[in-house]
Amino acid sequence: MAAELLQPYIIDKEYIASFRGPGGFSRPSIFLMKKPLSLLFILLFLFVPHLHAGNNDIEIDKILSSAESLFKAMKQRNYPKIWTNLTDKSRDLIINNVYIEGKKWGNNYQNEVINKDFAEGGALSASFWKQYLEKFDPDWVLEESKWEMGKMQKDQAEVIIRYKRSVGPTILQMFKEKGKWVVGLLETWKPLKQ
Repeated sequence: MAAELLQPYIIDKEYIASFRGPGGFSRPSIFLMKKPLSLLFILLFLFVPHLHAGNNDIEIDKILSSAESLFKAMKQRNYPKIWTNLTDKSRDLIINNVYIEGKKWGNNYQNEVINKDFAEGGALSASFWKQYLEKFDPDWVLEESKWEMGKMQKDQAEVIIRYKRSVGPTILQMFKEKGKWVVGLLETWKPLKQ
């Protein structure tokens, strides 16, 4: 038996020719084998973009919801919620601004104290946001503007806001930090000079 396995395998060309095609398959049988594969590739081609688009739709909803949440929190004067919807960079800029202004008035607040005050909606936070919201009405964005998605990448996106009385649009910068979409408020609009 082992000797038979070691002998070279002899291909009987007449036997293969009796099946009328290369490799022993007739042309119709090859077509029938290719048909399911072709159908599979066509179905993949049709449905894979929709699966990807579905994921984009979910991300777009998260981005727009986060942006809307920030402006609603501003309208409600919910200072802790405003703070949680901002990027780390916006928070750092605000903390630095409050620290510098505090020094001018003789207050020596540490950055950690300022951050805690803003996170809890304390007096510093209320004072800052009151001044900010005297110059910026969130209804301009919520009620008097049209929103649309701009560029979108893995961790960064743009929301195009077209205020009805503005010449051009505002490009709201959004960033994904720690798995959550947050607003780059001060990356979009420059800090207020006090």
